[in-house]
This record gives sequence, C-alpha cells and structure tokens, in this order.
Amino acid sequence: MKFSLRRRIAAASLITAGALVLAGCSSSVNDSASSGDCGTWGMAMHAWNGYTASAQVVVEIAKANGCTINQTTLEEAGVTYDAMEAGSVDVIIEDWGGGRWKEWVDRGAIQEIGPDGNIGLIGMFVAPWMVEKYPDILDSANLNKYADLFKTADSGGKGAWYEGPPGYTTIGEKMISANKLNYKAIATGSEAALVDVLTKAEANKTPALVYFYEPHTLFVKIAGLDKSRVKFPANDWSDAAKASGLTDYPETVLQKLATKKLMDSGSIFATIVKNFNWTNADQNSVAADIEGGMEPAAAAQKWIDANPDTVNKWLGK
Repeated sequence: MKFSLRRRIAAASLITAGALVLAGCSSSVNDSASSGDCGTWGMAMHAWNGYTASAQVVVEIAKANGCTINQTTLEEAGVTYDAMEAGSVDVIIEDWGGGRWKEWVDRGAIQEIGPDGNIGLIGMFVAPWMVEKYPDILDSANLNKYADLFKTADSGGKGAWYEGPPGYTTIGEKMISANKLNYKAIATGSEAALVDVLTKAEANKTPALVYFYEPHTLFVKIAGLDKSRVKFPANDWSDAAKASGLTDYPETVLQKLATKKLMDSGSIFATIVKNFNWTNADQNSVAADIEGGMEPAAAAQKWIDANPDTVNKWLGK
C-alpha cells in the first residue's frame, strides 16, 4: 500500500470541502469530448506515472464513448477522498491504501469498486546479471554467503543493503537483524537514486542489493528485473510497525474507488471504471512511453489501439 507500505506519501493535509472544489479547479486538466448520454465526470490524478497510465487509458476510452472527463491533480488519500465527498472528482483508478478510505465509505461518499488488476509489491532486488551467475542468490538464506560481493566504501565491511529513502515504508533494518544478515542498511535519498543504483549495477555488471517495488517502468527498461527479487519467507504482517522482519513484504492488491453518484448513474463511464482491469506489465508499458516523452493521451491511445478485445470487455460488449 502506498500510504502505509510503499513510498512518496506524507500525511495528507485537511482541506474543507469548499476549499477542495476551488483547489481542484485550479489544478485540473480538462480533457473534453461531447458529453452525449455519458455525462461529465471527474478523474483524480495522482503524481506518479503508473497512475497516470491507468487513468489516461480509462479517460481516453471514456472520451471516445461520449464522456466529458475532467482530470484534477490532487494529493492521494484524505485530500482526494474529501474531494469525492465534495463532488469535484468521481474516480480513483489506483489506490494503495488498504482500507484507509473506510470512514468515507461509511458516510456514503465513496464506494469500493474492486481491484484494478495491478499488484503492488515491495522487495529486495539484485541486479539481474547476478541471478544468471549466482542462481541461488535469490534465496534469502544464501545472502550471507554472498555478502562480501556487496561490500562498498560505505558499508563498513558488510554487504551494502540499499534502502528506500526517508518517507518510504521499509523494514530493512528489521530484516537484517531478524535474519542475522551480514549487511548494513544504507539509506538512499530518492526513487531516482534507487533507479540509478540498479541501472548502473546492471550496465556495469557490478553487485547491488536494492529496495524496489512494482509496478514500475524499470521492469520494462531492465530485462530480467522481474526475476531478480530475493525471496524471504511469506509475510505474516500487514502493518509495517508490527513486522517481525523475518518475513517478506506483503502483496498489495490495488483498488478502484468511485462516488455513489457515478456508480448509480448508468453512465458508460461507470461501466468502464467497474470493468477496468489490467496487469502490471500493461501499466508499465504505457508508463514507459510517458517517461520516454510521449504525451499521456498518445501513450494511452497506443495501448488502446493494440488491445481492442480488452477495451471491448471494459465497455461491456
């Protein structure tokens, strides 16, 4: 979950409903088509390319079917839930919160629509070249066997264990201690720093053990990264503060949320949102095109054109 299990999120500020409407208007990007029978609806936009990929695909399909969709950039979690309750947005296409929306659901402001198909997963990854050379390195029980490979000038004679930066949810220190690993956790300053460590390690064939997560476009850019996650025992926790450190991070099934107004409307947009479901690989492919410089709408349309059968299923055809 991004709020409690992943990264990028600080505590959401409290904003009154009236202020939310104004703030939403000032930060929105309005993409319009003739509304037809579909109506005019709001899509919350959150600030990472994976979310943009999912949201833009849904928006482009909706526009092609007569909807007017206003895209409004908001902080995730409470700020967006308040905006939904105030009526300025109607859909969150990817939420990592694992139930943090409950009080809004209880008040009738939000409905849980179900999984969007993406699975969020944090883990410790080695550079993929290492898997080919040391195939048993993916078993966490063998990490001490390879600790010397990961030594750096900053790791104090132990293996370097690159952790997520401040603000990300990590249990690296607990994992090292509980599993008696001969490694030192080294904090990184940003997602860009994590990407840099993995990218250089693969390009230069140097060792690296790095905290990372999916979905992410790096899985498109580095071949084999999806098969280079170190396997710890299955997780036995959902709250990072209560994690023993003996087990791995849990999977997070990412969720769709929408307003009751939309889901009761009979609009084709409600059908699209309800049926939307795709894979991490789908999201990564669109997000990679966006990162490569393609406009989000063009990247979304490229995927839509290549997947007509899936789009028709979402449309209920």
